Amino acid sequence: MRNLLIIAGTLFLAVLGGLFVGDRMGISFGSSEEKEEARKVEWVASAPGRVEPKGGEVKVGTAIIGRVAEVYINLNDEVDEGQLLFKIDDAEARARLAAAETEADVREKIRDDQNLSSARKSVREAEDEVYRAERGKTGARIELDYALQARKESKISSRRVEDARRRLKQAIERVEKARIKVARAQTKKDLPAPSRSEAAVSEARAQVAIAEALLDKTRVRAPRKGRILLLRAKEGEMVAPSPGQPLVVVGDMSKMQVKAEVDEADVSKVALEQVAYVTSVSFPDRKFKGKVVEIAPSLASPLIGQRGPRRPTDVEVMEVTIELDGEVPLMPGMRADAFFHAGGN
Repeated sequence: MRNLLIIAGTLFLAVLGGLFVGDRMGISFGSSEEKEEARKVEWVASAPGRVEPKGGEVKVGTAIIGRVAEVYINLNDEVDEGQLLFKIDDAEARARLAAAETEADVREKIRDDQNLSSARKSVREAEDEVYRAERGKTGARIELDYALQARKESKISSRRVEDARRRLKQAIERVEKARIKVARAQTKKDLPAPSRSEAAVSEARAQVAIAEALLDKTRVRAPRKGRILLLRAKEGEMVAPSPGQPLVVVGDMSKMQVKAEVDEADVSKVALEQVAYVTSVSFPDRKFKGKVVEIAPSLASPLIGQRGPRRPTDVEVMEVTIELDGEVPLMPGMRADAFFHAGGN
C-alpha cells in the first residue's frame, strides 16, 4: 500500500512539474497538437536573463567636472563612432592650450638661434616632427567633429565625412612614425645630453600635450556606432565623473541579445551555437529563438536578482550571451527567461 502511495505521489508531481514548465515556456497543453509540440521540445537547462542591444550597452560619462555647454544629440538618435555627443565648457582649456603653444614656439626659436651640437641634430629634427604631427592630429580630430555634426544636419555628404576620417587616420599614422623615428635617433651611440634650451623646448611641449589632453576631455564622443538609449546631459548643468550614473547610453539596436546567468549545476549542458528560446512576461504568448554566441570562461556571482543571503565570495553562475534571430519587440533592460534546447546546435 505504501509503495502504491509513493508511486501515485511521484506521478502527480511529474504531471504538475510538466504543467509548470509548459506554462514558463508559454505552451498550453489544451489541444492534441500543442501536447505533441510540448513532447517534441526538450530543454536541458533554463536561466534568468536580461535583454540588451548587440554588444551590450555602452555607458558614457565625463572625465572632468564642468558645465555642459552644448548637447549635440537627442534621445533615439543614431550616432556614428567618434561623433560628438556633448561638450563641456572649454574656455579655460582653450586658453591654457593657446598659452602653452605660444611658450613652446618661443622656446623653439631660442633653441634654433643657438649653436647646438650637431650630434643631436637628428634627435631634434625627429622631436620637431612629432610635435608637428601631433598638432596635425588635433586639427584632423576637430575637423572630423565638425564633419560628423554637419552631416547630421544634412549640410555635407557622407563622402566628406569619410574624407575627414581618412585624414585623421593618416595623421595618427604620421604621429606613430615620427615617434619611432625619435626612438631610433635616441639609440645612437655616444649621444650627448640635451642642452638647457633643448630641455626647455621639451618641457614646453609637454605642457602643450597636457593642455591638449584637457581640452580633449571637454569633448565627449560616441565610443561606437549605435542609438542613443538614455540621455541625461542637459545644457547648463554641472556634471562630474560618476561611473554609476552615465550621462549617455549608446547601444547597437540592429540586433538584440540576452545575457543569461546559467546555474553552476547546468554549466555542462550549454555550448556555443546551441539553440535557445527566450520568453518575457511582456509577451507571454511568444517565444523568441536565438543561439548561444558567447560563454564566459569563469563563474561569477549573479547580477540578476538575489536568491537569498549572499556572501562576497559566492561564485555560482556562468554568463551566457544569446543572440536573438531577426527583429524582436523586446527592449533593453527587460527581464527574460532563457531555455536551452536539448538538440544543441
